[in-house]
Amino acid sequence: MPRNPILDFEIDKSKLQYVGHDLQRPECILAERDGTLWAADAHGGIMKISPDGAQQYIGQKASAHFEQAGDEGTRYLKGTLPNGLAFARNGDFLIANFGTDCLEVMTREGDSKVLADTIDGQPIGKVNFALRDSKDRIWVTISTKVKNWMHALDPNLKDGYIARYDDGAFRIVADGFGFTNEIRFDANEEFLYVVETTGGCVSRLRMDDKGELRDREIFGPTKLGKGAWPDGIAFDTYGNLWGTTVYSDKLFVLTPEGDMKTLLDEGDPAKVSALEEQFFRAAVTEDVLFATGQGVAPWMASVTFGGPDLQTAYIGSLRGTKIPYFRAPVPGLPMIHWND
Repeated sequence: MPRNPILDFEIDKSKLQYVGHDLQRPECILAERDGTLWAADAHGGIMKISPDGAQQYIGQKASAHFEQAGDEGTRYLKGTLPNGLAFARNGDFLIANFGTDCLEVMTREGDSKVLADTIDGQPIGKVNFALRDSKDRIWVTISTKVKNWMHALDPNLKDGYIARYDDGAFRIVADGFGFTNEIRFDANEEFLYVVETTGGCVSRLRMDDKGELRDREIFGPTKLGKGAWPDGIAFDTYGNLWGTTVYSDKLFVLTPEGDMKTLLDEGDPAKVSALEEQFFRAAVTEDVLFATGQGVAPWMASVTFGGPDLQTAYIGSLRGTKIPYFRAPVPGLPMIHWND
């Protein structure tokens, strides 16, 4: 196998480019083959960014809650907060709404409905991410059952889980995670990789032909470094797993062997240390939490590969208003598109 291109790759911050403007919480980004981007938008829908840079908000009714909130706690803890996105097979969007605690389906005209907000008759919890596999199965992550997610920033709380949509209802297929965040399959859909934000690691589970998960293990370091709150992940075609850490604003890569390389570090060391000290005491306060988040993509949240050759890497964020991008050394693994 040729030498891993990521080993010799460095990001030149001065050469970063940006797309989009005045975005609200572009946490997750989908890339179409024609260059169109779709970014989660805190108005309650999705922002379409055309290849020429033109923007169009897609949604039934835009909420002004996010932009008019009087403080950061209200802005990020309440209201509608579209988070993880996935293409449905017919071209609709699957939206994991972290604010309303439900999985939504929205057409490209903005008509939306709730697909699920309960599981086994109980509230589903903080729906974080949605993923569709090659067999058209829908997988979702629920970060926590705690209503106020700030109270779930606890290293000892492991109430996150993964659910799959079967026969018109969701069922839990794996649980006991520390704030379940993004999930991705490898190229052969042999393993499902799971971000554990408060666990500070990436886990993986083997999937059998029936879609059942087993043999859970940690992939890579058991702790992804100081201030490690991983959030989003994406594979490239070499098998590298790219990821972000949210409050410490890092972009990292795990090689197929599980070795870690940091590509971008935008975190303020003092602020990250202050948050980590509170985190390990399970006593995170709003002032310390919201003091973090700076740099090119504040509260760095996701990585998406796009462009005609899938070699443009876009960085999503929770507190950014535009999307930074750069040329990656290897193409990304193609995502499941709506017309696949």
